[in-house]
Amino acid sequence: MIPDPATVVIERITPQIDGGKYPIKRIPGEDVVVEADIFKDGHDVMSAVLKWRPAGTLAWHETPMEPLVNDRWKGTLSVNQTGFYEYTIEAWGNVFLSWQDEVCKKVDGGLTELESECLEGARLLEKAAQRSTDASDVEALKVFAAGLRSADPAGLRKIATDPELVGRMRFLADRSLATEHAPYLRIWVDRRKAAFAAWYEFFPRSAEGRADVGSTFRDCLGRIDDAKAMGFDVIYFPPIHPIGETNRKGPNNVLQAQPGDPGVPYAIGNFRQGVNGGGHKDVAPELGTLEDFAWLTKETHDRGMEIALDFAINCSPDHPYVREHPDWFFKRPDGTIKYAENPPKKYQDVYPLNFHCEDWRGLWAELRDVLLFWAEREVRIFRVDNPHTKPVAFWEWVIAEVQAKFPDVIFLSEAFTRPKMMKVLAKAGFTQSYTYFTWRDTKPDLTEYLTELTQTEMADFYRGNFFTNTPDILPAFLQTGGRPAFLVRAVLAAMLAPVYGIYSGFELCEDAALPGREEYAESEKYQFKGRDWNAPGNIKDWITALNRARRENPALQEYRNLRFHVSDNGRILFFSKITAALDNVVLVAVNVDPFNTQSGFVDVPLDQIGIAEGESYEVADLLTGERFLWKGRRNFVSLDPRNRPAHVLRVRRLVGVKLGAARYA
Repeated sequence: MIPDPATVVIERITPQIDGGKYPIKRIPGEDVVVEADIFKDGHDVMSAVLKWRPAGTLAWHETPMEPLVNDRWKGTLSVNQTGFYEYTIEAWGNVFLSWQDEVCKKVDGGLTELESECLEGARLLEKAAQRSTDASDVEALKVFAAGLRSADPAGLRKIATDPELVGRMRFLADRSLATEHAPYLRIWVDRRKAAFAAWYEFFPRSAEGRADVGSTFRDCLGRIDDAKAMGFDVIYFPPIHPIGETNRKGPNNVLQAQPGDPGVPYAIGNFRQGVNGGGHKDVAPELGTLEDFAWLTKETHDRGMEIALDFAINCSPDHPYVREHPDWFFKRPDGTIKYAENPPKKYQDVYPLNFHCEDWRGLWAELRDVLLFWAEREVRIFRVDNPHTKPVAFWEWVIAEVQAKFPDVIFLSEAFTRPKMMKVLAKAGFTQSYTYFTWRDTKPDLTEYLTELTQTEMADFYRGNFFTNTPDILPAFLQTGGRPAFLVRAVLAAMLAPVYGIYSGFELCEDAALPGREEYAESEKYQFKGRDWNAPGNIKDWITALNRARRENPALQEYRNLRFHVSDNGRILFFSKITAALDNVVLVAVNVDPFNTQSGFVDVPLDQIGIAEGESYEVADLLTGERFLWKGRRNFVSLDPRNRPAHVLRVRRLVGVKLGAARYA
């Protein structure tokens, strides 16, 4: 049996990820610009519409697509609620427009015997009237059809191109031979905080900055209020669960803990100390109770902030799973459970789970229930520890399961690993991802990497969360560059990416590392951390100014609008972020050398912001309040890493030209 033929070729649709296997990502109110190659045999005039709808609904929204060049078409859709959408393209040879095109060519070519064309047009309109349920359409089309039956060539052309008729026929087009692209493509729409947020990470037990004793949940508000004052809106906690006692590590990862050593929060589970089971659905008793955590969650929400929890799939030898489900773990030949290793590193206090064990369904379901347990307690952001060491299929399944019940849940992938694994985790459902930004500190490296993240297909599925540092990573740039290095990395993270984060101590410029390694000396992973949160030399004011600039400038809240521009100094990175309406233009120049003042000329993208080459304009520094009058494309900057390593400049076009009395467009 011969199947119904497709009348139109629709191919090379963008955006789509791996042929539509994975959804693209957006947030409410964000546009999706869709392009495709659309063509058919013959010389018919083509029409195409872009169609979209929330998944599970029947009615489509649609908008006409416009031809570009070489059979390439473009249309734009916008999404307005969280959850899945689906979109497709429908295209057809437009009989009416093809008739109109033929009529115009014949009349303009001097042909006069056009009775057949008149009758053909009349029949097209009469058939369209039969398709309409609108009485005004029916009456108007009958009038136009009657006019065609008695029209001369001039009258025929006038009717064929009549704007009213063209408008009515646009909505009554004969789409009986249309081709609809299938399968439908998908969009996953996250809430806004998935795409714009500032994260602050701290260990609750170190909230008060005491080296002799740990803090509790109810001691954390001071640290949260300080983070809020700096402009952060997500508070991220490393694991808060009971910590195992067997093989507990001491300071600096020594194998033997001493009495009073708090242990590593990532060695999760202690059935002896647990109140709610002692595992992943419990909190460490030294931090408080689940009721205390609920109190802290509410207090944080009341401040317009959220708590993100670490979802670390680690079990200490004392975790309840070890007794209740020993088959969930890897075994040695002698039957004992294997502890975690990343040679040459050994983690004697952690047992990894076997995701392919015989009872893998039970294990997967339990881990899903852990996430749902905390989501039901108003935690809707999870930072996932080392997801690249677990099956991608598990993440695709469990994220879908959780978001089916809580569509607002955000998942951050902490996968510092091979590029393809990092990408597939993002495709499989992770909302945000850690990036290589942590190690990109030269102008060429930053330009190349950020262009890949924001200007290629990656931008449709991979949202980078630019952490400057983590409890596990103190980059060499921060170890060696002193306070200026922290200023530089803060402005890069906050300005390049709409989602970024710092690990506590960054604002104090903590740079003491273990010799020859990227790990903190005296790491608070293994001990209580003593700190003066207002120590001299801190950069809290700098971070506050950066976060204020982000909040007040919509251009800095976007991801795909990053563009790099020419600077004649290899140590000055120069880039822009501009809104589509050109109502918010921000230029950023950063000295990436933490040791020396760098100066040079930067090339302002005047053609992109609507300023003429000889026109004067003002740039206002959003960090210092300084204002400068610039003119033309090339302008001079000088950046001292000790006190002004960067300019974050909002461009204001001058209406008047009198310096000191300028008015702004």
